[in-house]
Amino acid sequence: MLITHDTRCALDAVVDLVNTAPDEGAEGADGSDSLVLVADLQDFVREHDISGVGALTDRDLSAVRAVRDRFCQVFAAEDAPRAASLINELVASAGTTPQLTDHDGFDWHVHYFAPGASVADHLAADCGMALAFFVVAGEQERLRRCEAPDCRRAFVDLSRNRSRRYCDSRTCGNRLHVAAYRARRKEAAG
Repeated sequence: MLITHDTRCALDAVVDLVNTAPDEGAEGADGSDSLVLVADLQDFVREHDISGVGALTDRDLSAVRAVRDRFCQVFAAEDAPRAASLINELVASAGTTPQLTDHDGFDWHVHYFAPGASVADHLAADCGMALAFFVVAGEQERLRRCEAPDCRRAFVDLSRNRSRRYCDSRTCGNRLHVAAYRARRKEAAG
């Protein structure tokens, strides 16, 4: 599956957005919401280099949190028809206006949001379309949650054989492998 630069950026944004939700493996160890203040949204917009966003308000924060909740449902969808329905609703609600653009040193790519769109509509359209490509390609199962028992972070499995099980193999994956190794050693010793 070919994933263009702008699609990859949208995938990174939607995964990070979903992972800000409470009890979804959010940044805090307690699973708290990490998108609470307008300043949190400003940081998110800056970190993801989301273009065309003006001054953000509490209204933007509420709208992005609502979009985030819908994206959480996409990652939890049990099948492609449910994921497609959720994505269709997100993209339609954003009033998409696909257009070709070549800004900021990037080659031609498609923006799916209307010029002057709110940050919530921007995320709903661009991130929704990035996820739509996976459903269209029959790859919806690549939209996953970490299998570590104490982590439910979202991720997109971009491995060739669809075998990624953890949000990060260096943290969750390694921790579980070490625990399994120690359990085997303890059992063998004892």
